[in-house]
Amino acid sequence: MNGIINVIKPPGMSSHQLVSYVRRILRIKRIGHTGTLDPGAGGVLLLCVGKATRLVPFLADHDKTYIAEMTLGISTTSQDADGETVDLDTELNISPNKLGTAFSSFLGQINQIPPMASAVKVNGVRLYQLERQGVTIERKPRKVTIKELHINKIWPETQHSLAFGSRVLFYVRCSKGTYIRTLCHDLGRALGTYAHMSFLTRIGVGPFSIETSITLEELEAMADQGNFDFLLPMAKALPDFPQVKVAPFMERRVLNGNAITPDYLVDVPKSLVVGDQVLITAVDGELLAIGEIRYKEQLICQPIRVLKEGR
Repeated sequence: MNGIINVIKPPGMSSHQLVSYVRRILRIKRIGHTGTLDPGAGGVLLLCVGKATRLVPFLADHDKTYIAEMTLGISTTSQDADGETVDLDTELNISPNKLGTAFSSFLGQINQIPPMASAVKVNGVRLYQLERQGVTIERKPRKVTIKELHINKIWPETQHSLAFGSRVLFYVRCSKGTYIRTLCHDLGRALGTYAHMSFLTRIGVGPFSIETSITLEELEAMADQGNFDFLLPMAKALPDFPQVKVAPFMERRVLNGNAITPDYLVDVPKSLVVGDQVLITAVDGELLAIGEIRYKEQLICQPIRVLKEGR
């Protein structure tokens, strides 16, 4: 059993708990996810099953898309609604124009300091483990990219300016490693007040969207009926990778992880250059490996992730 599952993680369940749940349903241990969602958040979580676990490093690079809500005037220890209140600003008064200007200033590459309640490792220890011990340490800023950021709605709608407790619903598409709760926290600071993330749903990971996700209930019902149509082909996970077919008598070489020259690739969709990564398939379209074009006295296609057992 190999493939990708686009499943909706319900709020209240950790990403690890969801993986354990699906392992029991499918009776297979080799399952991994491609990007942690906080327990309080819901939405798209990609699971890699069987050989597809070898794709996890590639899928982790996909952009993530979210719908989030920011509440103004309150900061918390965790930068989201699960934390304890740290600071209040009951006197804030922010115009919609100032809000829009602040949002625009966060487009592009920005620096983020990871929150203490995160899985980032410092000296081999995850930050959330230190936080549980009451320890706070200095964290280095990390560069992330905000590619799209739109305000969808502001509550209450009857007020002409934003005040204490006002909520802002927004859409964001960002690079891997972006913390939306930190984005809310930093937006609050840019507005001269406090803010925290009060709601989060992930609606997309790369080419996978919430519209085509399935719930755990649907997954379990299909598996009970012996219907595994929810398993998506591995090639669907990397739609931007050129697909090249290998001559049949070279398949064994690919499956053994040995390089081949481009002369033995057929149906090449573009001219390949050093550094290009490609999906190597059999003539019938079966995915064999992920390869990379390298130069070693001549151009070669080097398998870097074999996805099918050798014969």
